[in-house]
Amino acid sequence: MINLEELKLCLFVRIFDSIYIDGIQLHDQILIYMPRLNKFTFSIKTRVVNKNIRINLSSNENIQRSFIGKKYGQVDSYVHTRSTETKGECHIYSFPYEFEYFHDLNISFPGGMFHKVRNLMMVDTRPFEHKLFKLISQDFPFLQHLYIYNDESRKYKEDSFPFITFPHLTLLHLQFAHVNYVELFLLKKYTHLPNLLNLYIRYESLAKIENNFTNDIVHFNFDKLKGLHILELFVGSQSFHKYFTFL
Repeated sequence: MINLEELKLCLFVRIFDSIYIDGIQLHDQILIYMPRLNKFTFSIKTRVVNKNIRINLSSNENIQRSFIGKKYGQVDSYVHTRSTETKGECHIYSFPYEFEYFHDLNISFPGGMFHKVRNLMMVDTRPFEHKLFKLISQDFPFLQHLYIYNDESRKYKEDSFPFITFPHLTLLHLQFAHVNYVELFLLKKYTHLPNLLNLYIRYESLAKIENNFTNDIVHFNFDKLKGLHILELFVGSQSFHKYFTFL
């Protein structure tokens, strides 16, 4: 690899009893062995679990400082360290972001423009609020697939918040999302999804927001829906089959 001139690296790393991957490690373990490298594009997510020793995990400010004076170009990052400091996550990436996938976005996400991202996965054990979804709708303008993994209810009501639009979204995965997020995304009064084709969801959540399939379907983002994917076994009621006659 000594003659390598361009490297594009996308990694998800889970490590134990260690620290976050930062600019110093990348330089000492990769760059110094590639003297001809003139373009290095990367997205690296580190998940740390420290069980046997106590290590002070770096702040986002320290992560940013680790890239100063090295040939990385512009680098962005965000860090979430649990209060116990035994677990944490850090995402470092070259900017502008060059990948179609953005994995495990959490509430520490700082924002930024991600024009090339088409697939986004959101994961957290803390609730997502409306302002984060609004930020994502603006910062990922060409997003096509969205996966939400969060079973924590939102704290705030959305009636007074700005309207959200995902103009290019064709797939929405809510199978592991709290019913609050299901309501936020599927009701037209909150969110506009003009090109939604495939929906992954729990039957219970779907029945709840549609009042056992008695609410008027025109109020939901189902205008172009072609695939309704309910992964668990269920017995659909008569009203369910009448409701989704277009499938």
